[in-house]
Amino acid sequence: MDLDLNPELELGPELDPPWGPLAADSRFARLIRASGAAAAVREETVCELCAAEIPDEHRHLLDLERDRLRCVCRPCSLLFDREAAGGARYRLVPDRHRRVKGFRLDDRRWDDLAIPVALAYFFRSTREDSVRAFYPGALGAAESLLGLEAWDRLEAENPVLRELEPDVEALLVRRTGQARSCWLVPIDACYRLVAILRTRWRGLSGGSEVWRAVEEFFDDLEGRARTVDRHGRPA
Repeated sequence: MDLDLNPELELGPELDPPWGPLAADSRFARLIRASGAAAAVREETVCELCAAEIPDEHRHLLDLERDRLRCVCRPCSLLFDREAAGGARYRLVPDRHRRVKGFRLDDRRWDDLAIPVALAYFFRSTREDSVRAFYPGALGAAESLLGLEAWDRLEAENPVLRELEPDVEALLVRRTGQARSCWLVPIDACYRLVAILRTRWRGLSGGSEVWRAVEEFFDDLEGRARTVDRHGRPA
């Protein structure tokens, strides 16, 4: 298996990539500290398009040219809330969260995806013209080279995956302990999970604090998500 930590990618100081370093004073670091997974910290955040002050809960734009998320206010997000509104550069990260009931992914299929750990997310990259797979850990998120045939089989058994918006929406899989769950989430949720693991990991196994934070993260997802079946129908 080839792992790629993408050290050369430059995503800007405001919001670091899920595979890169998280600056202590970055806006995304503040988002993590203010999220349900950490103690609330109130700090001013501004829209990166118009400079208006915005709350901790806000939308993001994906800057495709720089591989970077930008914090935006509601009025600015509405400008991009339609297909092709951002041209070739910007894409609004959706705010829908879905838990997929009856998702078909047994141990054999998981082995086919060549993911060595129990948490991973997958999204279709338009720039790479492929599905990319990352798994978070103490150093950020490592990339696993995903075989296209393995993804095609997974998609055929779970047609809801065809509804994922490229670049900005991901399949998030959790197989920690007895938990087995699959989610379709905005890509910034994956960034948040990566940041939780990277900033709270202690020792070889991570420590109890990080896994409590992971539980809180998925409890938050549970509260936000609606349930669909593997075909995308309400369940």
